Amino acid sequence: MSSSPQSSQSPESPRPPAPSLSPPSPEAAPAGYPDLGADPVVGVRLLAAEAVPTAVVRAANVRMATISDFFDAAFGKAFPALFATGMTPVAAAFALYTRITEGAEAEVDLEIGFPLGTPLPDGSGDEQADDGLRVVPSELPAGEVAVTSYIGPYDGLGEAWGKLMGEIRAMGREPAVPFWESYVTEPSPDMDPTTLRTDLFCVVGYPDDAA
Repeated sequence: MSSSPQSSQSPESPRPPAPSLSPPSPEAAPAGYPDLGADPVVGVRLLAAEAVPTAVVRAANVRMATISDFFDAAFGKAFPALFATGMTPVAAAFALYTRITEGAEAEVDLEIGFPLGTPLPDGSGDEQADDGLRVVPSELPAGEVAVTSYIGPYDGLGEAWGKLMGEIRAMGREPAVPFWESYVTEPSPDMDPTTLRTDLFCVVGYPDDAA
């Protein structure tokens, strides 16, 4: 992974009028989740998902202006060393956000890593520490998760997130944290950025949950 989104949006986008229809019921997450399959998700699907174990590098107060350096260091150094021990990811790399601020000095708290078939044992990443980066066990959360696919360059992710948040609210649900993006198409120097596929995931609740 040589680059990262520069303008992901938090669930703070303007709220449309409350819908009059009953909120939809979630469908079971597909086999292989968080891998959503070869075809991009058109529109928004609401899934009932189980937790998925992950191996991540966790960081707080990362400035959006320098986030690509963090991605490059973690994916270029910490994870190759871990996977050399025999751990194997079962789906594409992701970035999971637990906090994001707005403005010129925007910062995020996040985890970046890979889904695993079995949990990463505690302490297994200790020897993989490099430049202060440490791979630790975590998970993608269980619950109701809204998903969609975005096709295009990373600089369009902010707009894609804003659209997803609005569509979640139009369904009678409320975006929550964490939310994460899965880099289904691994970028390469010679590829067309307009063909990149990124799957967007957001935990959802009901408007009353935020009261």
